[in-house]
Amino acid sequence: MTWNVALPMYNVSPRLRREYESFAASLLAQAEVTNEVELLSSTDLPSFWRRDDVLLTQTCGYPYMTTLRDNSALLATPCYDFPGCEGADYASAIITRTGSDIQSLADARGRIAAANDPQSNSGMNVLRHAVAPLAWHGRFFGEVRWTGSHAASLRMVKAGEADIAAIDCVTYGYLKEEDADSVHGITILQYTKSTPGLPLIAAQAVPEAIRERMRNALLDPGAALRDHMRRLRISGFEACTNADYERILQLEATALALGYPKLN
Repeated sequence: MTWNVALPMYNVSPRLRREYESFAASLLAQAEVTNEVELLSSTDLPSFWRRDDVLLTQTCGYPYMTTLRDNSALLATPCYDFPGCEGADYASAIITRTGSDIQSLADARGRIAAANDPQSNSGMNVLRHAVAPLAWHGRFFGEVRWTGSHAASLRMVKAGEADIAAIDCVTYGYLKEEDADSVHGITILQYTKSTPGLPLIAAQAVPEAIRERMRNALLDPGAALRDHMRRLRISGFEACTNADYERILQLEATALALGYPKLN
C-alpha cells in the first residue's frame, strides 16, 4: 500500500508549507518508515482524515472527538511556543479591530462574528463556550459569517466586515511572524479556555508497530527532527489521550447546558 501524508493545517505561508513537509520527511526517516509514501501538498481534509491510507496528518481536536477517533489513532500533540500555548494546550485569541468600541466580550452582543468552520474547536467551539453565559434565549451575535479559514476570519475583522473572531493562537503567531502587516490594526480582546492542541494522527489501518515508531520519534526527537521543530516553533510533543481531548467536549456540554447549542 502507498501511504499518504498531509500536514496543511498551519500552512499560512510557502515557508511554513515547506517546513512542515521537511518535518514530515525527517520524522519518517527517524521512524524508519520504508513503505512507499506520497506527500500531499493539498487535499480535502475532512474526507482525507477518514481515509485508511493516512500515515500521518494533523487534525483539529473537535472533529477528532466527534467523528474521527474510531478510525484514527493519536500519535502525539505538539507543544507550540506562542502566546496562548502552555505545553500541549492552546487557546484562541478573541480579536477585534484596534479602536473598536468592543472593549469586552459583552460589547459584542448583536454584532457580526467571523468563524472559520462549524467543526472547528478554535474558531467555533471555544467561542461558543466563551459567549454562552452572555447569550439570551440561545442567541448572542447578530450574525455569524463562516469564512473557511482563520486567516480569512482575521482579514474580515481587519476590513470591518466582521467585528470579532476567535483565532487559533498558533495561526495568529505564525501570521504575525510570516506577515506582520496581516495582524496590524488587530487587538486581542482576551484568550479563550485552553484545550489540547491539534494532534498528529494516523489511520487505525496503519500497523501499530509503525505508529509506535512515529510516536517514539515525536516524543524523543533526534537532532534533525529537533531542528525542523525549532523552525516551526514546536518545543516538544506530548502523548495526549482521548481522555485529555474530552475537555473539548466538556466545553460543548457547558454551552449546551446554558441553552446555547449553536454559535449565533
